[in-house]
Amino acid sequence: MKNIRYICLLLCVLGLVLVSEGVAQIDKKASKETKALYKNLRKISRSNILFGHQHATEYGHGWYGDANRSDVKSVTGSHPAVIGVDFSGLSGRPKEAIEKTKESLRKNIVDTYDRGGVTTVAWHFANPASKGGFYWVDSVSANAISLIKVGGTHHEQYKEILQTIGELAHSVKGKDGKLAPMLFRPFHEFDGDWFWWGKSHCSKEDFVSVWQFTVSYLRDSLGVHNFIYTFSPDNNFTTEAEFLERYPGDAYVDMVGMDNYGDFGRYGKYNLEAAAMKLKIVSDYALKVKKLAALTETGLESIPNTTWWTETLLKTLQTEKLRLAYVLVWRNDSRSPMHYYAPYPEHASVADFMKFYNAPYTLFEADLKKIYKRKFLGIL
Repeated sequence: MKNIRYICLLLCVLGLVLVSEGVAQIDKKASKETKALYKNLRKISRSNILFGHQHATEYGHGWYGDANRSDVKSVTGSHPAVIGVDFSGLSGRPKEAIEKTKESLRKNIVDTYDRGGVTTVAWHFANPASKGGFYWVDSVSANAISLIKVGGTHHEQYKEILQTIGELAHSVKGKDGKLAPMLFRPFHEFDGDWFWWGKSHCSKEDFVSVWQFTVSYLRDSLGVHNFIYTFSPDNNFTTEAEFLERYPGDAYVDMVGMDNYGDFGRYGKYNLEAAAMKLKIVSDYALKVKKLAALTETGLESIPNTTWWTETLLKTLQTEKLRLAYVLVWRNDSRSPMHYYAPYPEHASVADFMKFYNAPYTLFEADLKKIYKRKFLGIL
């Protein structure tokens, strides 16, 4: 009997090892810390979710540039587990401004890594072939995806922009001398029309080609091995086939996600059943192909619904059996009195946010312990 129990236990352990080692990360030369983060995010997603906030430590409601500050920390005592930054300032500007932005990003990313938090990177990429910025502006914006692809008129310029990103990626060394991993999320919300890389402004084939080149050039030509590549459309899908319509392939994606404000109360419209259904499509696909999954952007501007955190967000995240690594809400503008997505001290939703914070399911930076180590110690 003891021998049978021993054999069963051994088979169970071997099975867990195989599941752990089966994680489909696309960079075989990824740094140890990046590999550890990838696997640990997958472990965490089995029972918990990390909470994230865009630009959380750069600025907040009524303040800018304060050391070791975030509105979330001012409310809870902990920074978010995931801090969002943006590569928007790394192109289309004078060299001096780009270098200044690089240094600011480097410090932010390193500080988050040294504290044990996680950095996710959005890229509001200014159109490299025309005016108009990152938004699509009729009669101004160029269909730049077709121009920056291999063989396009602006391809060499695009390579130079990626070289700037690569230089930053090689510079973010923490106190331990290791490079900080980042969840890199290029060309997000591509199924909408508001960005110049949106669905109606480029073909599927060109979009996929540019995505694949971006990953290959950063990883294989520039030797960037501290990125986890994240694919995140907006919420314009109801089936897996629609979700994957512009998917560049499993060999070019580490994490799948979606941005979804529309189902979570934007303009007073709630469709939590649809939100849960779409999250299940994302989560199920990630499980099927051994990827990570996340709710990469959401939120309710100004948070007029004071129980939004528990009755809308938390309830939806726990409606289905989902495996999501993180959820991120958008930024708190330092100047606008209305453009914010996380509570600040004395906001009307603070009490509900504290319930969200104290829920066993949600994790913040103070909950994490050695997330960049292979021998992950779990949560505090």
